This record gives sequence, C-alpha cells and structure tokens, in this order.
Amino acid sequence: MSTTSSSSSPSSSSSSHTVLVTGAGTGMGALSSVSLAQAGHRVFASMRDPLGRNAEKAQALLAQAEDAPGELSVVELDVLFEESAAAAVEEVVQQAGGIDVVVHNAAHLLVGVTEAFSPEEVLRAFDVNAVGALRVNRAVLPVMRRQESGLLLWIGSGTTRAIPPFLAPYTAAKAAFDAFAESTAWEVTAYGVETTILMPGVFTHGTAHFANAAFPADTERTAAYDRIAPFLASMGEDTERMMVNGVSADPQIVADEVVRIVGLPVGQRPRRTVADGSDYGAEIINGAAEELRLRLARRMGVTGLLGRL
Repeated sequence: MSTTSSSSSPSSSSSSHTVLVTGAGTGMGALSSVSLAQAGHRVFASMRDPLGRNAEKAQALLAQAEDAPGELSVVELDVLFEESAAAAVEEVVQQAGGIDVVVHNAAHLLVGVTEAFSPEEVLRAFDVNAVGALRVNRAVLPVMRRQESGLLLWIGSGTTRAIPPFLAPYTAAKAAFDAFAESTAWEVTAYGVETTILMPGVFTHGTAHFANAAFPADTERTAAYDRIAPFLASMGEDTERMMVNGVSADPQIVADEVVRIVGLPVGQRPRRTVADGSDYGAEIINGAAEELRLRLARRMGVTGLLGRL
C-alpha cells in the first residue's frame, strides 16, 4: 500500500482529529475529505488503487487540499478485502499514532427492476454497501477500544426510511448497513466509542452515484416489466421533482454535516442526523425510531449500553 499526502501547515490544535474516510474517490467521500482537511483535521482519504486507475482522483484530492490548514493523505483501501482494510488502518496508526474517526462512506448504487437482479448481484451489493463497513470496523475498533475513544460516522441513506422503487438491492443493503451501525453502537459505547448515522437525502447532481450505478444483467426479465417501463425510464426526471423549489441539492451539505459532527465535543454528537436538500423526510421516521430505541433499552434493562441519552 502506498500513501501520498498534501499539507501546508497541519494543525496541532486539540480540536484536530485523525479521520479515515472510505470511498473517498468521488462524491460525498471526496467532498468530506477535502472539507475535513480545510477544517484542520488530519484526513486519510481512502480508495482503491490510488496509484493506478484512480491516480487522477487521488491527485485531484491532494490538489484541492494543498492549501488546507489540516493535512490530507490518500491511502489504498478496498472494503471488499479484510486484508486491505487492516493494512490501511495499520498505515494510519503508524503515521498518526491512532484513529479518532472513521467515516463509513463507501457505497455503490444499483438501479433496476428487483426481479431482474441475480442473487449474485444482490450479494455483491450487500458486500460493498454493508459488509465492507464490518471489514473496516474489524480493523479499526481494536485501536479505538485501546484508546477508549473514537467516532464511527456512518453515511447511511434516507432511502432506508422511505423506500423508493427500482433501488431494492441498494436500499436493502443500506438498511443492513444501518442495522450494523445501530447494533455495533450498543456494543462499543462502553469503550468510549461514539456512533452517528448521517442520512443524506436524494442528490441527482454533484456525485457519481447515479452515473456509476449498476443495472441488472438480466435484461430479459427487465423487458418483461413493460407495464412499468415508463416509470423506470423517467426515474431521474421524477426524482428531480423532489428537489426543494425545483433546485437540485448540493452534496456539499453532506460534507458540511460531516465536518460539524466530527467537530462536536465528545458526548454531544447525535445518534442520527440528516443532510437533505430534497425534503425526503427521513427525520420524520427517525424521531419515532429513537423513541423505540430508548423504550427497548428500558424494557431489556440495558440502558447502560445507551451511552448518551
């Protein structure tokens, strides 16, 4: 694994944190990495093959953070391989002495008729969008437990609260990702590790999410759904109608919220937060879910696992 870095004068302030960001090559991960460096943090922006096929993306990140008060390094990390996650975390710890924050951002969108996706395609979606975070956690949580401090910042999705059509493998995988986050949170809070689940709304511009989306290989099954074909064809246009005042949201609001959460004092970070320019409405369900979480803790007698009430 190779690492390259860019910095002007790395901050030595006590408010500066060492942050590992997964899936930092494009979109929200790239924006968050640069924004965190601009806020004075020491950022390790990870991606696959930063010296090869993603070299241009790596250099673009370094250039954007060149004059930042913090520091940005690019490290190789493929969330599909546990060895890659372990090597990346080892590199970060060797350079920075520890890890304060992990931003679980790596994800891949899938679009299409549910039946047309093969089981293998769906399993791949779960591997990238849910199990990938587990691999990273298996590398980073031993470090955070030894430190008795840390933050797991999970970039979830509002689509797990109000489920749209044509995104089933993605929304199912992100729902599993969300469940991993919630369940892990119960277990790590006793070791001083905090959890925040950030739920972006819908963004049709400014990320490579839709541009790089995967489609089902079984085109014959897709064709069999001729009655709903017009709705699938107009999905992008229909999604645009969700935008507030007809203007597409800027995904920078997600990066800004990442910076805000990372910068909050220990004990003041929320369990969930929303960055939504589309009025998707995830916060409506979040409120009820939080009440149920507290109720469950009281009924099970495990309120000591809540950490921050």
